[in-house]
Amino acid sequence: MMHMVQSSLTRAEATTRAEQIRVASYDVTVDLSGAEDPQQKTFGSQVTVRFTAEDGAETFIDFIHDSISLVELNGDELDVDDVVEGSRIRLPELEGANELTVVGRALYSRSGEGLHRYVDPQDGNVYIYTQYEPADCRRVFPVFEQPDLKASFTVTLITPPEWVAASNGEHLTTEPAGTSDVPGAVSHEFAPTERISTYITTILAGPYTRVTDVWQGVDVQGETQSVPLALYCRRALAEHLDSEELFAVTKQGLDFFTELFAFDYPFGKYEQAFVPEYNLGAMENPGLVTLTEDYLFPSGATRTQLAGRANTMLHEMCHMWFGDLVTMTWWDDLWLKESFAEFMGAYASVRATEYGDAWVAFALGRKEWAYRQDQLPTTHPIVADIVDLEAARQNFDGITYAKGASVLKQLVAFVGEEAFIDACRAYFRRFAYGNTSLDDFLTVLKEACEADVRSWANDWLLTTGVPHLDLAVERDDSGAIAAATLTQTSDAPRPHVVAVATYAPGASGNSDSTEDTGQLVLQRSTEVRVDPQQPATDLPELLGDTSPVILANDRDLTYCLASPGADGLAALADGVHLLADPLARALAHSQVWAAVRDARYDPRAYVHLVAHRGVGEQHSSILTTVLDRAQEALESFVPPRLRPPLRTEFLDCLHTAVTGAHAGSDAQLVLMRAFARGAARDASHATTVEKLLSGEQHLPGLELGSQLTWALWSAQTATSHATRPQLERAHAADPSREGRLGYLRALAAIPAEEAKAEAWQAITSGSLSNDELSATMSGFQLATPDLLGTYHGAYFESITPWWGEHSMEIATRMIRGLYPRALDAQAASSAQENPTVVASQSWLDENTTAPGALRRIMTELLDDARRAVKLQAAVLSHLNQ
Repeated sequence: MMHMVQSSLTRAEATTRAEQIRVASYDVTVDLSGAEDPQQKTFGSQVTVRFTAEDGAETFIDFIHDSISLVELNGDELDVDDVVEGSRIRLPELEGANELTVVGRALYSRSGEGLHRYVDPQDGNVYIYTQYEPADCRRVFPVFEQPDLKASFTVTLITPPEWVAASNGEHLTTEPAGTSDVPGAVSHEFAPTERISTYITTILAGPYTRVTDVWQGVDVQGETQSVPLALYCRRALAEHLDSEELFAVTKQGLDFFTELFAFDYPFGKYEQAFVPEYNLGAMENPGLVTLTEDYLFPSGATRTQLAGRANTMLHEMCHMWFGDLVTMTWWDDLWLKESFAEFMGAYASVRATEYGDAWVAFALGRKEWAYRQDQLPTTHPIVADIVDLEAARQNFDGITYAKGASVLKQLVAFVGEEAFIDACRAYFRRFAYGNTSLDDFLTVLKEACEADVRSWANDWLLTTGVPHLDLAVERDDSGAIAAATLTQTSDAPRPHVVAVATYAPGASGNSDSTEDTGQLVLQRSTEVRVDPQQPATDLPELLGDTSPVILANDRDLTYCLASPGADGLAALADGVHLLADPLARALAHSQVWAAVRDARYDPRAYVHLVAHRGVGEQHSSILTTVLDRAQEALESFVPPRLRPPLRTEFLDCLHTAVTGAHAGSDAQLVLMRAFARGAARDASHATTVEKLLSGEQHLPGLELGSQLTWALWSAQTATSHATRPQLERAHAADPSREGRLGYLRALAAIPAEEAKAEAWQAITSGSLSNDELSATMSGFQLATPDLLGTYHGAYFESITPWWGEHSMEIATRMIRGLYPRALDAQAASSAQENPTVVASQSWLDENTTAPGALRRIMTELLDDARRAVKLQAAVLSHLNQ
């Protein structure tokens, strides 16, 4: 099969093109009338673009196509064979004012990139949506694919007559189509958009369920502003579309952001579509936000999941201003939208919704993502050096999102909340519908405050690595603190505002209450500024305090890995489950986990800690996270030969906890999910799993639902307690999307050579969609090393071909999802001898000219493998002492 050369636009090329042209408008027609025919692999695409240019200039427009039948520039038909070069169409001899028409056909996608076509396994309905960021609009129609060439888009969609259709602009008319691939189709016309970037245009079509409402707000002049609202989802999920809650969060967000930014909502309507097989959490297309349908929770949701959904919705809404109204000039400044939206998602959740504990999930989950990313050899500054689109695609990561948001949280403390908001308002007024860079934002920020914001930017936005703050405490014979200091041990010290607090049993030191709660409550807190020029910062306010637990970076004011010292770490681990404040508890858990990853705390001890104390956690965000980390420690950091008894112990504790959990509680659901995952690696509770699946055993208040049911089937299959006919009967009873994915995972989990060979063939055939691929790989990896060892060599031989044959999304999923993580119990205990580490390093040594994006993936996988082997070796060394 031949593949079109898909050029990765470079920053230099984008700069040149932006200097040459200015785009006014696009008229786009996409013909989806044949989408219901599975044999139809392409759709019709036509665009007319109007733009100005320098007389005589030459440039190109981007289009990843199946075929092109017409290229007409300023009334002259160009020779297609002459001007089409891979994914680019050369445009020679431009005039001052230009009109370009291109007619062609593009490919339906199953990878979630471009125009994705999904066939519902439950009812056979076909659903269409698009996803473009950073540069996949060119998979649907010809565009100048870069964020600073904004234009107005007028869209026409041709669909089957019974379909719903939507785009960024207001839906104007539906009329019989004049021409279409399939007779009887209808044409949907949409109003022109404001000037927006290509990557945030969007198309939605299919027999979607649609629910409407209206937000009534107040504009900046004090007049009533009315914004039409709508929600979309597949018909099979309509009963799970909790529109009342979704509209409530939407209205709370519009109330909050329009007042906060003092700038009216700029895009007419605000619609949100929940779509299947989505590669992201959501995408900020103005007027029509797309979100993963996993946010509709057909298998039930905890409060933390609902809070996470609200956070995402507010994140995307913030983008209507940060990202859509004002857009970065090039992907170097991706942080100007993603860091701000990440920060504002939590900020708005706390201030505008019922989810007032959003910073707990941020501290424990999102910042951990940043810490991990920032410790990899591929880390980068928040303001990154993005040389081309491949590099841009990979920088939607923990640095750009979570580290950027953490640093913005510090900035608010540094310049003051009022100055920060004033700067945001000035930024929107000055640059509305335009493009900006770091310097533009720093200019308005400097105008709003007296702080040295450029030095702050140099310290935090242009540097890499996680700052380390080490807490050193000395106590006298009575246990009172005799000395306490904070020392910054980073290679590049930075300024911090950080709080250090003490916690002890009894009443809070900041409360008039004298009641002893039995929990650890705040006694003292001191907030200090850490000067990067000073080797250590004294904490005199803590002297004389006898509290057993001291928490550095209390209230999560700064971005750092705080180390409490050996004695402090032991006290923190012993007392973490007793801390009364959820944020303090989350931060303590984060510091203990950082110690596990840095070989300062035995991963076996961490599993014990979670198994015997962590399972009693009632905050679902904290409980979910620590259970996930315990399973990671068990399966990655504990040496293989030590895992079996620890797996059984952990599973026993999970079973005891879930059977004792309050009926219908979040904890019950979270614990059962963890139990199902653990049961896939340990068969000691196979009889319990069998009874749960058959209905012989039932936990009051717990509905298994499709997701849990299939997790249990995967567990039974992976431990040789279920057969293929049983899986087929279960799948016939559950034809839903979750049922389909669960079935594929369970089939691939069968611990037999034939089943693994079938899974490998399916994975590498290119026949699976994005989510089907991930489900199959997940089941494939549920196996002992002897079963997977056969594929070790094939994996490393296939990396380069996979990258060349598949889209970046699919190739990335395959390379990450099939990486040989199962380390044999007999494998060498040093990284220099471990077969996976050796093969990974050899691949990098032998492929020095491979694409940078591919080398980055392999470098990160190698770093994770080295860490795992190092931690396993540390455990074995301790055993041998």
